[in-house]
Amino acid sequence: MKLKTLVAAALMTAVAAPAFAEGFYVVQDAKTKKCTITETKPTTTETTVVSGDTVYKTRAEAETGMKTVKVCTSN
Repeated sequence: MKLKTLVAAALMTAVAAPAFAEGFYVVQDAKTKKCTITETKPTTTETTVVSGDTVYKTRAEAETGMKTVKVCTSN
């Protein structure tokens, strides 16, 4: 019985895990000034979020958003 419960819990976690993803962020490297897309919000001062408070749901949305951020298009 415990094995069935563990297997069910593992399966539910594997299915639900992608739903907990934060999203995609447009960030800029402080030294090179190059913009990239990351899946996690930066926690260091080496990179900063340049898209304001915007969190994109898909990488395609983030790529489109990166084209509209002024500091990313001027480099």
